[in-house]
Amino acid sequence: MPYNRAFVDDYRTRVKGDPDPEAQFAYARYLITAAKKIFTDESPTNPKSAHKYRDALLTESIKVIKKLAMQAKPGYCEAQFFLANCLGSGALGLQTDQQKAYDLYLTAAKRNHGPSTYRAAVCNELGVGTKKDIARSCELYRKAATLGETAAMYKIGVILLNGLLGVNRNAKDAIIWFNRAAQQADEDNPHALHELALLYEHPVAGALTQDDKVAYELFSQAAHYGYAPSQFKLGTAYEYGNLTCPVDPRRSIAWYTRAAEKGHAEAELALSGWYLTGSEGVLKQSDSEAFLWARRAANQGQANAEYAVGYYSEVGIGVKQDLELAKKWYTRAAQKGNQRASQRLIELKRLGNQRKNGGRPTRQQARDEGCIIS
Repeated sequence: MPYNRAFVDDYRTRVKGDPDPEAQFAYARYLITAAKKIFTDESPTNPKSAHKYRDALLTESIKVIKKLAMQAKPGYCEAQFFLANCLGSGALGLQTDQQKAYDLYLTAAKRNHGPSTYRAAVCNELGVGTKKDIARSCELYRKAATLGETAAMYKIGVILLNGLLGVNRNAKDAIIWFNRAAQQADEDNPHALHELALLYEHPVAGALTQDDKVAYELFSQAAHYGYAPSQFKLGTAYEYGNLTCPVDPRRSIAWYTRAAEKGHAEAELALSGWYLTGSEGVLKQSDSEAFLWARRAANQGQANAEYAVGYYSEVGIGVKQDLELAKKWYTRAAQKGNQRASQRLIELKRLGNQRKNGGRPTRQQARDEGCIIS
């Protein structure tokens, strides 16, 4: 579909007077995209005109969406859901109003709109836009799940598995809901696949029979949907030969890299470990990369990574030896309960300003030092 002023005018003429709310909503959504694209195209040469036109299109879009959402009952559920999301986040220049957002979610939920029912449940659980009501939240989660909302199916599974929100634990029923959610898994909803994989890897209360092959297949599905925790699990499986996988450094590094690039802290630390030692024919050893990936994980508060950065700083791996910096990172890790960090602080205090001699650790030594997740 083109995005230019002439097409906007033509589209406006064609949709004017069309009573179909779906057509009106599609037009409103088009205006939002057109506002952004036309602004990008025109702002370098005529910024003032581009700004004015963009704002006009967004204003028109909001007007159409509000009319669809607020029109004589029952209103158009998709528009109500969209407007509620905008009010909840302050998108499209709208003033944030959590109560109005909740009211819109609830209105659409009463007409069995799955996504709105799920959002209304979240609002009741957290007390956003309405008072906290756990019982009402559970009721709405169940309704959304029965309406086929994948996120709600997963949520019910989590509630039952862990006994949350005042609900009794029931692992078998949790697995039923996880399976339903897994059947509808996609890039936005890979979570149930991962949860089922964990349960097949480490069954709870006899609810499943332990099966590493099934666990691997489920982790693989979630990983291919881009789910970083599952990508990390595959990296671990190929590093150590778990879940029926062969030891395969190339695949391990590839999966760790995918997860690390999404900001998964444990994967960042694992990748640091691979760079620390390298892998012949697969990954060139690099102290600087080892330090940088460990620091990325440490900056997220990952205790083992904080210890690793302390170790690198003390020894001088990928960074200039700096005892004070090492102590800083050891202290952070120790405060989170990392025993190696506590021991190093005691040892450094005993030794005064003496530093460890720099040296190239083997992979096993790096693992023993806690710089590789095991």
